Amino acid sequence: MNTDILNIEIQEFINSNLDSDITNLLLKGIHFEGVDSKAIIEQIESKKRSRKKLPTWFNSENIYYPNKLNIEQTSSEVTAKYKANLVNGKSLIDLTGGFGIDGYYFSKQVEGVTHCEINTELSEIVKHNHKSLGISNIECVSENGIEVLKNLDKPFDWIYIDPSRRDDTKQKVFLLSDCTPNIKTYQDLFFKYAKNVMIKTSPLLDLSATLADIKHVKEVHIVAVNNEVKELLWILERNYEDNVVVKTVNLQKNTIQNFKFIFKEELIAKVEYSEPLIYLYEPNSAILKAGAFNSISAILSIQKLHKHSHLYTSKELIDFPGRHFKIDKLIPFNKKIFTKEEISKANITTRNFPLSVFDIRKKLKIKDGGDIYLFFTTELNNEKVILICSKLN
Repeated sequence: MNTDILNIEIQEFINSNLDSDITNLLLKGIHFEGVDSKAIIEQIESKKRSRKKLPTWFNSENIYYPNKLNIEQTSSEVTAKYKANLVNGKSLIDLTGGFGIDGYYFSKQVEGVTHCEINTELSEIVKHNHKSLGISNIECVSENGIEVLKNLDKPFDWIYIDPSRRDDTKQKVFLLSDCTPNIKTYQDLFFKYAKNVMIKTSPLLDLSATLADIKHVKEVHIVAVNNEVKELLWILERNYEDNVVVKTVNLQKNTIQNFKFIFKEELIAKVEYSEPLIYLYEPNSAILKAGAFNSISAILSIQKLHKHSHLYTSKELIDFPGRHFKIDKLIPFNKKIFTKEEISKANITTRNFPLSVFDIRKKLKIKDGGDIYLFFTTELNNEKVILICSKLN
C-alpha cells in the first residue's frame, strides 16, 4: 500500500480521469514522483467500478482501492445492508473479510467486528479505509480466518464467511467443496465458537444438494437486486434440526419484494390450475431460483397456467413478488392469427415454449420494445398460446 497515492494532486488526477480511456492515459504517460503509473491506473479502474456498487466509498475522501478483482468479488452495499439486518449481538468475526464491505455494515449492528484477511496489503487498505470512514469498532487481523478463530479461542455471537470462489489458477468455481475454505470441513469448528453462522455462496448452488452438505441450516436467503440473483445466504444455528425456511428478496430502487416458504413443503403444496383469467403474474428471479413454484400458488391463492410454465393468474389483482400484467387478449400460437393483431413492436417473454425469443421475433417480425407485452407459453390443455398483456408495474 503506497500512501503517496492519497496525495491531493494524485487524487485529483484520479477523479478527473475516471471516464478517460486507460490506453490513452498510458500512452500520454503519468508522471508522479514515488508512484508507479500502473498503480494509479489500478486506482482509477477500481474507483470507477465502485461508483454504483459502493457509493459510500466512492463519495468519501481519502479512500484507497484494491485491484479491480477485489472490487468485482466484494459484496455491493445494497446486499451488505441486507445481510447486516440479519445479525445482532456483541461480537462477529468475518473469516474472509476481503475489502470489508460486509464488515462495515455488520459493525453498525454488532458491538465489535473482527475482520480477517490473509492478504496483508488488502488488510492494511481496509484498516486505512475504516479510519477514513470513521469506523472504530472493527479490528483488522491479517491472518487466515480459520487460524484466527482457533488462536483467539473465544466465543462469538456470529461467524460470517464468504468462501473464495477462485481456484489456484484464478478460475471461477462455485461448488462448496471447491471453494476456500471448504465449509464442509470446518462446520464443527464454527459451532464450537458461535451459535450462529452465516455463509455467503454463489447463486449457482443447488438448494437441495447444499442442504444435504451443510448441517443445522435454519434459513436460506436468496438475494436478488433488480431481479438478478446476487447471492445465497445460509443461516446456521447450533443444534437446529427443524424446518428450513427459504426467504426470497428482490431489492429494487423503490420497493422490496419478499416471499418465504418452508422448503420441505414445496413438493406437497397444493396447486390449482386455470386457464388465463384477468391478471397474469411472473415471479421474480429469487423465487424462480428458490423453486417455489407450488408454494407461491398455495400461499397466495393464485392459479397456475401449467405445471411447467411458472406463470400465474387470478381474477382479482394481488400484491405479487414479481411482475403484474393485465391480460388483454389470448390467441393461439398461429402466424396468420397473430398477423391480424398488427403488432410490430413488443416485449417478449417465453415460458415453457419450444421457440426462443430470437426465433419468435424472426418468425413473426416483431421488434423489441414498446408498451405491449407478449407471453408465449403453454396453457393447461397443453396448447401453445400468446398472451397479449399490458404491464401494471
